[in-house]
Amino acid sequence: MSLFDDASTPAAPRTTPRSRRFSAGVWALVIALVALLVLSFLPTGYVIQRQGPVVNTLGSAENADGKDVPLISVNGAKTYPTAGALDLTTVQVVGNRERTPSWFELAQAWFDPAEAVLPIDNVFPQGTTTEQRNEENAALMVDSQKEATAAALTELGYEVRAHVGVGALSEDSAAKGILDVGDEIVSASGSPITDTEKLRSLINERKGQPVELVVRRNGTERTVSITPTRTESTDGPVWIIGITTQRDFDFPIDVKIQLDRIGGPSAGQMFALGIIDTLTPGELNGGKQIAGTGTIDSAGAIGPIGGIRQKLYGARDAGAKYFLAPTDNCDEVVGHIPGDLRVIPVSTLDDSLTALTAIRSGKGVDKLPACAAG
Repeated sequence: MSLFDDASTPAAPRTTPRSRRFSAGVWALVIALVALLVLSFLPTGYVIQRQGPVVNTLGSAENADGKDVPLISVNGAKTYPTAGALDLTTVQVVGNRERTPSWFELAQAWFDPAEAVLPIDNVFPQGTTTEQRNEENAALMVDSQKEATAAALTELGYEVRAHVGVGALSEDSAAKGILDVGDEIVSASGSPITDTEKLRSLINERKGQPVELVVRRNGTERTVSITPTRTESTDGPVWIIGITTQRDFDFPIDVKIQLDRIGGPSAGQMFALGIIDTLTPGELNGGKQIAGTGTIDSAGAIGPIGGIRQKLYGARDAGAKYFLAPTDNCDEVVGHIPGDLRVIPVSTLDDSLTALTAIRSGKGVDKLPACAAG
């Protein structure tokens, strides 16, 4: 006799393939959400570069006191009305070593053609703090304004004198006790010094022998002798006197550029064009809105910059139809021009002025160069 009635024993619930798939899907979703949550708090090692403010060099900007002031002002020479815009373009970086973007933010930027994902070491080198980077960019901006002013005034026929000064001395500087910050280096080994490369070359020609410098301090010139020290570089041994130089100019008129909270050297070309437009009759741009970027030196050479693709989108979104880009950035431009923006490669200030003449007159625009791959 059976103690249990088989008929009364409840049957075990059957698990269907569909319910198993549903459970697996729920668990997969939970795991994905947990992974996403964890990833959102993990440092990524990348930053995002996107378009920054677009500023008209012919217009006004807010200064450090929050007042709206002309971006370019001139004293000592006649100025003329301007119209339209000569826009400088910028980029901004999202993230730093203290706070990197989340993986979700990086994924969004990766699929946005107007943004770029960069290794953090490319933007914030190891050992460099955010504050140090900002200070360096601020110094580069000041230098670019001086070089742009020199290029513009030289183009207009003014006489501009360049000179090299002592910006800092290293702790083990061979010049310690001989040179001071602010000294102007007039000549080295009898040759006039107007740029750092010339000074460096003359020092290395001595192969460690004492170099004779004529230095101007507080308006008085004196001759000093410094024995360089040897150091190693990737190109072999070099001889140094342990100073950081800064290049400055004596300008015949007072040109003031006021632009806060933007750093780096890439606005040089547009500063120079803005100065020329301010100091010449008529409208350099024909009253049109023209954007651009590029470093510039006092001789008018235009150099490449970073973030060119993001700057193209910034110019397009601000309403510009033409963009003056450094020729050396052309490889990054080809295939990445947004909308109907016309990009014109330039290598010198004269190239830029030629392009503006064509745009202003409406003649020869189709014959202006365009970027080509390679």
